[in-house]
Amino acid sequence: MANQELDQKSLEKYLWGAATTLRGTIDAGDYKQYIFPLLFFKRISDVYDEEFEKALDESDGDMEYAAFAENHHFQIPEGARWQDVRETTVNIGQALQSAMRSIEQANPDTLQGIFGDASWTNKERLSDAMLTNLIEHYSQHTLNLANVPDDKLGNAYEYLIKEFADDSGHTAAEFYTNRTVVKLMTMIMDPQPGESVYDPTCGSGGLLLNCALHLKDEGKEYRTLKLYGQEINLLTSAIARMNMFMHGIEEFEIVRGDTLANPGLIEGGELKKFNVILANPPYSIKSWDRKAFENDPYGRNLWGTPPQGCADYAFQQHIQKSLDLGNGRSISLWPHGILFRDAEMQMRRKMIEEDLVECVIGLGPNLFYNSPMEACLLITKTKKEKSKQGKILFINAVKEVKQESNMGYLLPEHINKIFDAYQRFETIENFSLLVNSQDVLDKNANMAINLYVRPDAWQESDGKKFSDAYKQWQQSSNDLKASMDTLFKELSV
Repeated sequence: MANQELDQKSLEKYLWGAATTLRGTIDAGDYKQYIFPLLFFKRISDVYDEEFEKALDESDGDMEYAAFAENHHFQIPEGARWQDVRETTVNIGQALQSAMRSIEQANPDTLQGIFGDASWTNKERLSDAMLTNLIEHYSQHTLNLANVPDDKLGNAYEYLIKEFADDSGHTAAEFYTNRTVVKLMTMIMDPQPGESVYDPTCGSGGLLLNCALHLKDEGKEYRTLKLYGQEINLLTSAIARMNMFMHGIEEFEIVRGDTLANPGLIEGGELKKFNVILANPPYSIKSWDRKAFENDPYGRNLWGTPPQGCADYAFQQHIQKSLDLGNGRSISLWPHGILFRDAEMQMRRKMIEEDLVECVIGLGPNLFYNSPMEACLLITKTKKEKSKQGKILFINAVKEVKQESNMGYLLPEHINKIFDAYQRFETIENFSLLVNSQDVLDKNANMAINLYVRPDAWQESDGKKFSDAYKQWQQSSNDLKASMDTLFKELSV
């Protein structure tokens, strides 16, 4: 095994190389259920070996001391290490599955269910030869902390998540939110050390993680941030937990389950409250238990019960009900329909009347996989600053996007322009408009951004100026031509 530090590009290439061994035999959308657990197994096994060696050095070769639980992040039972599986030549899938289950059972508080439920023993999908290739591929490098520090592995893991999203297309949105949008959302929420952060539909955990990384970038204490998430999909929730560990974050709780039907973060019989909530919920769900929501035991139908054909405001009300009453703030990514659909008008009206909406930001197209739609960010606060009370800021940033093939991205200058407008909280010609909440209520609580600010207004006014200038130029040109004609006639005479 190579035992030197890998640079970021080499690490990413090496990790993605494992997926290419599955090409042609397994659907691209299924790569992640094998690659992520295998990578995590390799990482914790290599770190365990590293910790064991360090403890041996400290104790002058005391094997018993080196195996003490206190010397290790995670316990790896005898016979369940990477090397044990690597030395297996037949029924490798069975050996892998046994090792993973043993590790989960040895770490019930932290790793229960983390390896997902992939069928490693299905030889029609995963032959011994293919598993040997995968294991040998990963065995090329030692993924301990000396060779691959947490931040480097965390970045590579995020890179893998994006590559899987690109490769599988249709399954991507379920577990991946465009990272440039995530950056903007995190900057706006500005989580502080010691605060609690929650994502009710956390996917692979990108929104939560970025809050910790945001603090780290600012040189603040990020380890005191308390991260919480819920995710309905078993594999995706496992990937989110692995994602945290890969980034060296251990203070988190991600529960699996249906957030609307069975919220998993409860305290004293009520929904747990959080300082910051970031969310990119699934859009317009039709199959949800509307009847149960009508009589929600947690009181989440604050503003009413959403229509059966669209659960968007069920999620939005869950978010609002989960916010800390003192300084709770939320940002959620939605399709524009939530701003103006008639069926949700009364719920919108109550949300505005309670002065919870702080800002609405319209984003450009193609920020989602396989979807050209434009999205918006809805920002709410339980207690708005005095200067913001009774007001809503609308920002139309639809033009602040860079298109690349079939995907859109926010460049740093786009992010900074939007963030600056949010912070200034004032009208900026053709970009943002500060509106009295009553004016929005007078428009039947319609928050469609184009009603308030249009980024193409400058084109209309400049177009008129151009048109007027053109007419003047045409007139003077005609006048000149007429003068010249007259002059030539006189000269010819």
